[in-house]
Amino acid sequence: MSDSVSWSGKRITVVGAGVSGRELALLASSLGAKVFVTERKELSGEARGLFKEHGIAWEAGGHTEKAFDADVMLLSSGIPPRSEVVQEARRRGVSLMGELDFAVPQLSARVVGVTGSNGKSTVTSLIGHMLDKLGWNAGVGGNLGTAASSFTGKKLDAVVLELSSFQLAWATRLGASVSIVTNLAPDHIDWHGSYENYVAAKAKVLSLRAPGGWGIVQDRDVEALGVRDAQNIITLSWERGPIHRMAGHIFMDRERAVLTMDGQESPLFDYADTTLLGAHNLENVAMSLTALRLLEAWDGSKKPVELLKGFSPLPHRCENAGMVDGVLYVDDSKGTNVAASVTAMTCIQGRKVLILGGRGKGEDYAPLAEGVLREADAAVLLGEEADAIGKALARAGFTAVRRAKDMDEAVKIARDIARPGMTVLLSPACTSWDMYDNYGQRGDHFCSLVRALR
Repeated sequence: MSDSVSWSGKRITVVGAGVSGRELALLASSLGAKVFVTERKELSGEARGLFKEHGIAWEAGGHTEKAFDADVMLLSSGIPPRSEVVQEARRRGVSLMGELDFAVPQLSARVVGVTGSNGKSTVTSLIGHMLDKLGWNAGVGGNLGTAASSFTGKKLDAVVLELSSFQLAWATRLGASVSIVTNLAPDHIDWHGSYENYVAAKAKVLSLRAPGGWGIVQDRDVEALGVRDAQNIITLSWERGPIHRMAGHIFMDRERAVLTMDGQESPLFDYADTTLLGAHNLENVAMSLTALRLLEAWDGSKKPVELLKGFSPLPHRCENAGMVDGVLYVDDSKGTNVAASVTAMTCIQGRKVLILGGRGKGEDYAPLAEGVLREADAAVLLGEEADAIGKALARAGFTAVRRAKDMDEAVKIARDIARPGMTVLLSPACTSWDMYDNYGQRGDHFCSLVRALR
């Protein structure tokens, strides 16, 4: 993809000095722009050293007048439209641009865009894993960890990007050869203001495809995503006859996934080909293999089991944290919304003790309570949302609830309750930001506490 805009000499302010902000600043500087980084928090030593090395000016602890002395303000991942810095920039007439609009036009490779409420990290990583097995030189990142800006200036066959609703909310260009929406469920309502706004952001991954680009979506999500044109859209369902007639369909049969295109039906993979657990992961594999077909990277001659070999569940996504006294401990710290947690507790067999809570996203906890009622013997609640979740559980008639002041106490309580053959599942249905820097730190702490039980 090429960009006709010349950034040389332009005054660019980058808002945010996290992973995406740092990479945006470096990219803008390499394109000849005069770059200034403004950060609400304190900068890490790594960021300070990096900016000093590249002659990039910066400020921390707030956004001063200098932040608005710019031709363009670049917004790193996660900056909300309603934030003070954005509102002030608009008031002053400063042009705003999101991360994707600035970085993607600088990529020379084909783009695969992956979004969804759950499973997008797995699909992104899995596509990258299998492209590598097929001999493609692919970059894998986006919201997953390596910023899109990092892949500019590199000779790659494809760039597979996990795209958050935050990134997509600002996007007006993407040009993806394949766009995937893994599924839809309420999430980040606090950031977007409504579920409708959240879905509209996700839907951009489809509307911003390259000419001739393909889309892969759940059949049940077609109407919510506003898909009007059946051309180049593949749907997935567990029903052979999909509700919506599109260009193709992935049918999740009892033992295998089957892809139908142009009236031709061909098997994608047998479920026995993968060690990934749960129906949601079978869908992830099916979408990933279909993406390879659409990229013309895979014609089916290499067996799916060979492509999938060596791929393991990502950290903190239903990860085995250990077995103690006959009780399985599972780290699903990445379960930061209600749908993810309900999926996790459903795909793991047997009775459970659940650890729930953290900072909320404005979701309704009634569906979570229904899942707990079906799957769990007890729930241990912690964090800012403990009261809200507790009330939802009480309304559902679930009374086996304990409170914990922190993760240490939560694990101790769960151990006291759990019996041999049961599972203690950390799947909080909330973000970690009230007690931890991120979900990874929360999951690591949980796993360290489990190890200490042995």
